[in-house]
Amino acid sequence: MNEKHFDVKGLSYIVRPAGRQDAKELSALRVQIDGETEYLDREKGESFIDEADFRELIKKDSEHERRLFLVAVAQNKIVGFSRCAGQDLKRFSHQVEFGICVLKEFWGYGIGNRLLNESIVWADTASIQKITLRVSETNKRAFSLYQKLGFEIEGILKKDKRLSDGTYENTIVMGRWHDEPGI
Repeated sequence: MNEKHFDVKGLSYIVRPAGRQDAKELSALRVQIDGETEYLDREKGESFIDEADFRELIKKDSEHERRLFLVAVAQNKIVGFSRCAGQDLKRFSHQVEFGICVLKEFWGYGIGNRLLNESIVWADTASIQKITLRVSETNKRAFSLYQKLGFEIEGILKKDKRLSDGTYENTIVMGRWHDEPGI
């Protein structure tokens, strides 16, 4: 995909493929985002990915036909990113799993929507038939966006995540199917 520019509510930002030069910034950003919300799977600092590991991840994703790593850049910094990751196993080669994070300060500007839309366009043109994702049951904004873009509930993982206050939260598994022409 090529770099795309957006202007929403007075904020200008771009969505583009991640490059290895983004690795250091992505490492710090991921830790910051993980500490801003309990919607994500990790707590701040958990499952840390350093600059070298991000550089390797970006390299591998850019070389793999069923992977896409995008970043959103506003005010000269990365403010969000998304990944679609597919497997090499033939029985699962028709699908990818989508994940996304956006700095809380930049919620409400359509960044998540743009990252997901670009991922959908990529998947549809790359002959990927299914995109799956998981969303916290309480993340109503994300859930509504996913439904609006054609994702359907495929299941609920009950008491899937334990929050910092000790309560449990369900995770909704969603999928979007795209029929490939000729199949």
